[in-house]
Amino acid sequence: MRLFTLGVGLYLVTLLAGCATRQPGVTAAEVHRRHVRMNRMNVQMMMQDIDHFLLLDRPSMLTDRRLP
Repeated sequence: MRLFTLGVGLYLVTLLAGCATRQPGVTAAEVHRRHVRMNRMNVQMMMQDIDHFLLLDRPSMLTDRRLP
C-alpha cells in the first residue's frame, strides 16, 4: 500500500509539473517559428563573437581623404 501511494504521489507531482501534458494553446506553427527564431539568434550571436575575435566589429579609423 505504501509503494502504491508513493507511485501515485510521484505521478501526481509529474502531472502537476507539466511533464505529462502538452502545453495548451501552442500550435505546431508557433513552435516552428520559435525554433527558427532561436536558430537565427544563435547564428547572429556566433557571428558577433567571431567578428569580435577577429577585431572586425570596431569602426575603421581610416579616412577616405588624404592628410597633408
